Amino acid sequence: MQEAVSARTPAHLWIVGVLSLLWNCFGAYDYIMTRTRNMDYLSSMPGVDPNELLAYVDSYPLHAQIGWGLGVWGALLGSILLLMRSRFAVHAFAVSMLGVVLSLVWSLAMGPPPPAGSDQGMAAAMPYVITIVAAALLFYAWRQRANGVLR
Repeated sequence: MQEAVSARTPAHLWIVGVLSLLWNCFGAYDYIMTRTRNMDYLSSMPGVDPNELLAYVDSYPLHAQIGWGLGVWGALLGSILLLMRSRFAVHAFAVSMLGVVLSLVWSLAMGPPPPAGSDQGMAAAMPYVITIVAAALLFYAWRQRANGVLR
């Protein structure tokens, strides 16, 4: 019989793949809503003035904007490729990790302080959560490729 038939996809790949796709779909939604300046979406963030938030996003230098885009779209592509069992998921998650690092370094070390309200509670923790999830997805995809699960 064919090797492809006997090489079943492990259940954990489907679980991680679907969860990462959901997580990264929200990241893509947030990116699109922010970039299109959707005031209804931006106003839904508690305690944050949407105009201040847009001014903060507009202050991003080009490398931080590129980093944000690479982080979001690389992760979304990586999730899709992971579900397709493609070895290129590792590359997509690596691009995403590079993007996360570019935008995180700027926002923490070089950028102006975030708008009032977006630097408290879960909003303040999100850059770290995003970084941890991005690193975990890169590591997971790398391990699955090394184990022969990704082709």
